[in-house]
Order: sequence, then C-alpha cells, then structure tokens
Amino acid sequence: MKAFIFDMDGVIVDSEPLHSRVKMETFEHFGLHFDAGELEQYMGRTSADIFSDVLAREHRTDVTAEEIADYKHHRYLELVEEGALAPIPGSLALIGRLQEAGVPLALATSSWRRVVDAILREWQLEDTFASVISGADLPKSKPDPAIYRLSAEALDVLPSACTVLEDTAAGVAAAKGAGMRCIGFRSPHSGAQDLSRADVIVDDLSAIDVSRLR
Repeated sequence: MKAFIFDMDGVIVDSEPLHSRVKMETFEHFGLHFDAGELEQYMGRTSADIFSDVLAREHRTDVTAEEIADYKHHRYLELVEEGALAPIPGSLALIGRLQEAGVPLALATSSWRRVVDAILREWQLEDTFASVISGADLPKSKPDPAIYRLSAEALDVLPSACTVLEDTAAGVAAAKGAGMRCIGFRSPHSGAQDLSRADVIVDDLSAIDVSRLR
C-alpha cells in the first residue's frame, strides 16, 4: 500500500442519520412521496441520484433534481455549521496512525464540496488530505469508479497501490472497479449494506493495523 483513500460519510463522520433526516424533510418540502426505508439503497451516492429517480417516478417536471439537491445541501450545510455532526469512533485516530506512518491520504466522497470543506475546517483537517474530490462535481457518482481513479492520479500512485475505506455497497463497488484494495466498514448507521466485494470487513476502525497494510 502506497496510499490510503477515505470515503467520508459513515467512515469519518457519523452523518447518515442527519442526511436521512434532511432528505426526508426535503421530500416533504417539495411534496414528494418517499418511503424512508428506501434510503439505504442510495447511501454512498449523490443526492441528485435519489431526487432524479423520485421525480421520474412521480412524473414531476415542475422542478429539477438539481434544484431539490441544492435546497437539501444548503439545509444540511446549516446544520453541519451548527455542529450537528460527530466523528465515527476511531476515525480520527486511524487518520493519525496513517499520518504517523507517512502514508499519503486522499478523500473521495459523494458529499457536496461546501459541506466537505465545512467539516474539514471544523475538525482542523484541511491539511490532512493530499487530494479531496467530491463526487458531486463528477458526471457520475459511486458506484462509478472514476472518483477513485482520479484520486490515485492526484496522489501519483497506481490504483493497485491504494487501499480504500468504504461503508456502502456503492462505495465498495467503486473502489474495486478502480482496481483498489478495499476495507469494508460496517458503520453504525449505514444500514444493511452488502460489503461482500471488499477484501476485508471490519466492525471497528481500531482493528485496522496500519503496519500490516503497508
């Protein structure tokens, strides 16, 4: 392993409950019908994905998925800036162990870039990652592997030399599609995700032995 790439939601920050709450509030605001039980299948993907699917299902043309996502993003950002998020237990310690070992780090997340920047500022992680890529800025989100391939390019390492930490089926598929080793993390609020394609699965981030990864 020459580099380590983190997903963010459900891996570094315990954000899925807040994401779910704001998405459901957004559906209600725009008069869209959605069963909260369906949220699990969209974890790891961009907000535009879920809103596009729901608009198509309800044959709504009076508003766009981008407009709905923009509303959701700004409401979520307000709550983030109010300190509504907490770190996943062990995530900051893992980052510290990797830094001590001199491993280059990247962040590859489906979250909106302004939210990513706000979280990095709040937790003083702005200088932690050599590359930060938001899937919201790419043509396709996870499970498309582009975000991980671009991260490897930014770190100037081969994809096969990268290890990824992911908590969703879409994220694991993206990492493996990019040709990377993947650690699947059973995050406390990410639901029943199929992580079977991961090379190894952990329930506790403290179980990740950096020396063995290298």
